[in-house]
Amino acid sequence: MTVSKRLVLHFPKRLTSQPIVYRLVKDFDLEFNIIKASVTPGEEGLLVMELTGEQRNYDKGVKYLTEAGVKIQSLSQDVVRNEARCTHCGACITLCPTGAFSLEPGTRKVVFDHTKCVVCELCIKACPPRAMELYF
Repeated sequence: MTVSKRLVLHFPKRLTSQPIVYRLVKDFDLEFNIIKASVTPGEEGLLVMELTGEQRNYDKGVKYLTEAGVKIQSLSQDVVRNEARCTHCGACITLCPTGAFSLEPGTRKVVFDHTKCVVCELCIKACPPRAMELYF
């Protein structure tokens, strides 16, 4: 069974010059799509990516990352909407390239589907009440 998950990888300083993603491809036969990256040798690194492959290979790859010292977070936990701040103005709907936002016809409220989010951050910049929050 093939799985595909979006992850946030936090690299400690000692790993930023290592071929970590290469090993995921070569040793575990996984495909990756980098969504956002900030990795500089000698500094802590951050990589937002989609990782795809057979479930057993995915599990082995995640185990390798964890054992190497990479902290892993699920992307869906990192992009949230502050419901108390959201005014349902719809500014995010027209800007979102993946359609993660939609308008509920009956209530005219904005619905956020985090599974479609690729962390482009356009909604964060466009949101007048600053209801979209990004946690890394």
